Amino acid sequence: MDIAHLIQASVAPVFLLSGVAATLGVLTNRLGRIVDRARRLEERVEAHPERAKELHPPLLVLARRAGYINVAISLCAIAALLVALVVVTLFANAFLGSELGLVIALLFVGAMVCLSAAFITFFIEVRLAMRELRIGLPQA
Repeated sequence: MDIAHLIQASVAPVFLLSGVAATLGVLTNRLGRIVDRARRLEERVEAHPERAKELHPPLLVLARRAGYINVAISLCAIAALLVALVVVTLFANAFLGSELGLVIALLFVGAMVCLSAAFITFFIEVRLAMRELRIGLPQA
């Protein structure tokens, strides 16, 4: 395989890396918002200790949401690492003349599994957030 074809073969994984990076941006932004919301609730608990029992359940939900987002971020980071290893292995395969096709395929499938799991975890977090959403409704 000449260098032009090698670069062409590595373009798709590089575009995938861009998508994973964008997803990581969304996830870290959500995590930041969750943390900010939790800090505001904790400040309210400190300012009004008599309301601690009322504010504890929303804090637990935020902690669960943060946990899901943390898992999704970790899975995306692993997916990005595996995609980067796909590109490195493509070049190693070409320059070393070894038969690394199976390794490349396994790395790519692993990246897709991690990315899929990250999206599933993200979906769970969004569903949890929507279940707790109250717009203009009194707290039950």
